[in-house]
Amino acid sequence: MSNERDSVLHSWCVPSQWQAPTVVSGRGAHLELADGRRILDMSSLAECSNLGHQHPAVVQAIREQAEQLCFVTAAWGAEPRKALAEALLEKSGFAGGRVFFTLAGADANENAVKFARMARGLPRGRIVARERSYHGASYAGMALSGDARTSDQVDAEAFGVLRVPAPYAYRCPFGSTDDDSCGRLAAEAVCEAIDHAGADTVAAVLMEPNAGTNGIVAPDSYWPALRTATRERDVLLIADEVMSGFGRCGEWFAWLRHGEAGRPDLMTLAKGLTGAHLPLGAVVLSAEVYARLADRMLYTGLTYCGHPLACAAGLAAVRAYEDEQLIERSRRLGAAIFAELKAMQAHHPVIGDVRGGHGLFAVIELVADRASRAPLAPWPQQPATLGALLREAMDEGVSLAARGNLLILAPPLVIEETALADALALIDRLLGKHFPAHA
Repeated sequence: MSNERDSVLHSWCVPSQWQAPTVVSGRGAHLELADGRRILDMSSLAECSNLGHQHPAVVQAIREQAEQLCFVTAAWGAEPRKALAEALLEKSGFAGGRVFFTLAGADANENAVKFARMARGLPRGRIVARERSYHGASYAGMALSGDARTSDQVDAEAFGVLRVPAPYAYRCPFGSTDDDSCGRLAAEAVCEAIDHAGADTVAAVLMEPNAGTNGIVAPDSYWPALRTATRERDVLLIADEVMSGFGRCGEWFAWLRHGEAGRPDLMTLAKGLTGAHLPLGAVVLSAEVYARLADRMLYTGLTYCGHPLACAAGLAAVRAYEDEQLIERSRRLGAAIFAELKAMQAHHPVIGDVRGGHGLFAVIELVADRASRAPLAPWPQQPATLGALLREAMDEGVSLAARGNLLILAPPLVIEETALADALALIDRLLGKHFPAHA
């Protein structure tokens, strides 16, 4: 039988080694495979299917929009585009701001940088970004990302990117032994980078407020300190909410945990924006940033930006999050998951750290030795034993996400509580089985 590998070039893999089952359908937090198996999706695929698979209201909205109008370019108006922009401005509290629609997260981040440079009057202004971060796999996205997998493909300095250490409290690059101090020191490192370069040469700071595949969840002290530092220097702050938005971290947008003290100047969105039903990204600009661009020519945009079908899906997704109270549900279940994982940590010494839990996003960091925090494998390599655990979980009908030494839990916000409990019990059992030397 022919394999998809014989015709498709897949991303983020060694092409000749790609091997995966075919998904034929999905419902809620489950995927249906061509071989008849039903798999619980504990990662929302690429942390994007926040509404689960085939959400009825989103599918219906796409169907109705397709019958009425599939496409016009951004040179024309479209009702779903206008309605979605208004909904995003309302949910974010960016009154008087504007929304620029893109195709995905990478070009949302690229356009946010463009807008920041224009607003600051610095066409090649520097951008401060952090190590252990991810902002896309386009060339500019790779330059902005502190990703060991792609760093050799692009010269970040040529793109005007200044790199700072991450607020990785478990392995604090500043030597701090408590979360609060590490967060503040990481924010101070951003200050130092801006001051060393000269604030008049730096257009913006681009950071992930919370969830990311890097597995780092910044201490609560970090984001407000970062906001204060950038505001004092008239440097714009861009929040990359591509993964952390739309309930993933228990809020519409992760920065909202900090209230007005954490409000960025721009934020980028994708993934949960449509619940991954159709490709769509966005840049949300504050009124102040928009005012600096309002009378300028914008030389940017791609043919399908603001595609009406995708915007209709986005609008239906926003309504589903609201009508089904999924943001609040994520916050409640996230706290419960975190408590369960902390309890698991007490009897699995291989678990060095548990972080997240603000919403349905949690990270388990596995270690060879808890006392020294020695990793099982150097980042970003994945330990063979963890790979075996993932395969057995799949054999038992649960798909788990991992990167390096990290297990990343990010199930759809609609997951049934019994299914979630069963998945956690499976993780508990498999950790004991595959890491007996650590038990």
